[in-house]
Amino acid sequence: MSLQPLETKAQEFAPQPITAEEGAALLRAVLRLFGKWAITDEDAATLLDLPVRTYRRWKAGQPGRLDRDTKARLSNILGIHKALRIIFRDTDRVYAWVKAPNTAFAGHSALEVMLGGELTDLMRVRRYLDAERGAW
Repeated sequence: MSLQPLETKAQEFAPQPITAEEGAALLRAVLRLFGKWAITDEDAATLLDLPVRTYRRWKAGQPGRLDRDTKARLSNILGIHKALRIIFRDTDRVYAWVKAPNTAFAGHSALEVMLGGELTDLMRVRRYLDAERGAW
């Protein structure tokens, strides 16, 4: 058996945007998650950077076009949920964690951080959880 050379050149990066169908699935999952988190329509609208009226229309099953920012927000919110499901076995803790005070956020809850309204606020919570779970 002889040694064979390995290809070590990095693959060319090709972004794969979230499709409309994938975005719709993300939205449905996040709407269910918001129910589990027991957050208000106003808070949900802030997390998605939408007017409350638009959020309520989407919640009622009449979603509009999802722009790139909204898809990124949906993706980060589901990433937060995924990390929590990995960290905690007890689903009650998974859903309660988002409202619990956290020393990592100076005693504020993750929800309070995310309600800053910026995409980076969602990303901050997701990065924290990814680091806590070992980023797997």
